[in-house]
This record gives sequence, structure tokens and C-alpha cells, in this order.
Amino acid sequence: MRRLQKTGLVLCLAPFLIASLAAYAGGTKKTESGAAGTIIVEDGMGRMVEIPENPRHVICSGPGCLRLMVYLRAQDRVVAVDDMEKKRPMFEARPYALAHPEFKILPLFGEFRGHDNPELILGLEPQPEIIFKTFGRMGFDPDELQEKTGIPVVALEYGDLTSRREILYETLRLMGRIMGKAERSAEVILYLDDAIADLDRRTAGIPEEKKESCFVGGIAYKGPHGLQSTEPAYPPFLFTRANNVAYDPAASPGERSQADVSKEKIVEWDPDYLFVDLATIQSGDTAGALYELENDAVYKTLTAVKEERVFGVLPYNWYTINYGSILADAYFVGTVLYPARFADIDPRAKADEIYTFLVGAPVFGEMDESFQSLVFKRIPLKK
Repeated sequence: MRRLQKTGLVLCLAPFLIASLAAYAGGTKKTESGAAGTIIVEDGMGRMVEIPENPRHVICSGPGCLRLMVYLRAQDRVVAVDDMEKKRPMFEARPYALAHPEFKILPLFGEFRGHDNPELILGLEPQPEIIFKTFGRMGFDPDELQEKTGIPVVALEYGDLTSRREILYETLRLMGRIMGKAERSAEVILYLDDAIADLDRRTAGIPEEKKESCFVGGIAYKGPHGLQSTEPAYPPFLFTRANNVAYDPAASPGERSQADVSKEKIVEWDPDYLFVDLATIQSGDTAGALYELENDAVYKTLTAVKEERVFGVLPYNWYTINYGSILADAYFVGTVLYPARFADIDPRAKADEIYTFLVGAPVFGEMDESFQSLVFKRIPLKK
């Protein structure tokens, strides 16, 4: 709301301002036309969107959108899904999907990654009152989709748990207000903050020279990769203050995401501990990080390989970021690098605690089974 500069104008408009502020709460306000049962919200792309109050039927388009609706415990209002939810993959690392198999039998409204089908959406019964859409530049942009369907589209920024955490939290708050789940959105935000703070406390005060070095390979990026695929700003390492040999504090944020490093560099770093993102298993028996560690003579010279300090971690970038898996991986990393400080943590039980809170079910075992029961374990490499 534009600040009013003239004192007289403020006094004249005081009754109007009071009424407007009473109507405006948490980023929403009554429509100027006074249409019953509607509000106006500012979405993640700065668009002002008029939507129904207390919607009972919605759809979630784009990577991660349905995940956030599950976090808010509002999945019962979802009336259709994209084709990602219809697939039955051999490998599954989306806790929300495992916790809610009912998504597979819902009607289809389009393809994954936001490639929605307006005709399918218009044919849904009941009709969605709102379309939530993450990654608004995938497929139809929100304005175009809204025009083609006549259904309000609320664009959402997905965020992350590191540099864009507040963006994630604003999205949760916005969705919570719209869905009548403001209390639950606050609980989710508090839970995430508390877990990150706990990890920070547990790993505080360790001199850098006493930290053993580590490296994570096999990071998934638009499919499986080998050991050379890493993440310089790997969140489980950041949250545990780990000595990540690939981390460069001078790098730009873009350079801290997935990166391919040379084999020679990995050998030069010779980390004390190797963690393998088990998404690499999708590469099959003759490719991927595990195959390379077992068959490449150069990798066999690594200290972590010779001393059997290679461990499996859950993929977290699976239809974009699975926030619970980041936290679960971080607690496991903590038990490996700082066993005394994480002596009270059973990482498998901790993962199920996290998943139960976020998605409503303890699904760690199902994911572990998908990845050859190697999650949060020392990986036995063939000699």
C-alpha cells in the first residue's frame, strides 16, 4: 500500500484505511468490488490474483508443488495430479509420494514439470478453484494458463533451505493462508528451523584443523551421474560444518550447485570420507559412482576407498528439492563425521521422524529398499 504523505489526507481517509487494514491480513485482502467469498493475494511472481476464500478443490502444478501441499496437510483437497504421480518407477526418492499412494488414482491434468493441459483441467470434476504453480516459466506461464482455463493461478517460488530459505517460508505462509493452514505452515517452518539449529549446535566449536575431509559424488542432475558429479554447497555438509573439499567460499551461488569435477582433482583432494548420492544407481551395473569406485584403478587409490569409508546417502533432488531428505542426510553425515556429538542419533529412525512430521508416514524403509538397502550405510565395495 503506497505510503500517504499528506497529514490531512491521512485524517480524511482514516476510516477507509482502518477498514482496509482490517481486511488485509497476511498478504491477502478483500476484493475492491466486494465480491462475496473472494480475496486478492500477491503471489510469488508479484501478480495480484483474485481467488475464492477457503478453497476445497485445488491442483498443484510444477516440481515440488504437491510436496508443499502435503507438508501443509491439505492433500485431501487435491483433485488431480500431473503424470509424475502416475508413474511407478523402480527408484523412488519422493517421501510425499510414498506416503500418499492415493495420488496415483487421481485424474490427470497434464505432464510433469508444469506442462499442463488446459482441456484436461477444464474436464475435471470437481473443478479446481485454484491452480498452484511452482516454476512458473515451465510450460504455460501463469497468466496464460489462467486465461485458458478461467481458473485463478497462484504462482509460487520454491526456494531452498540455504540462501533462499526465506523464499520457501514465504511460500509456505502464502499457501497456508490460502488453504486455511496458517498454523500448520508455522509449525513446518519452526520444525525446519529447529532441525537446522540443532545440527548447528551439535557441530559448533570444532577447530577446522581437527575436521576430517569429505566429498559427495554421484549427485543427480537431470538424471544419474558418476562420482565426478558433486555439489560444492551440499546442504548436509553446510548444516554440519563439514570440511567439504569441493567447497569454494569465493564461488558464486550458481557455481555452488551441481558441478562436474575432474577425476584428477578428486585424487588430489583425497578426502578422508566419501559419500555417494545413491541416485547414481540408476546408471545400472556398468556405470555410475559405485561401478567406478569398484573398477577404476585410479579411484582405488583413494584413502576413503582403501580404508572403507564410503557411505550411501539419499538423493534429495528428486522432482526438485525434498527438504526432509536434506535434513535426514545431514543427521547421517553428522553421525559419520562426529560420532560423539551424534551418539544419540539413529539416522534411520531420525529420517522416519522427519518424514512422519512432514509427509505423514515413516517411509525411510521404502526408499532404502529402492536403493539396494545402501542408504545410511557403509558401502561394501568389491575388491
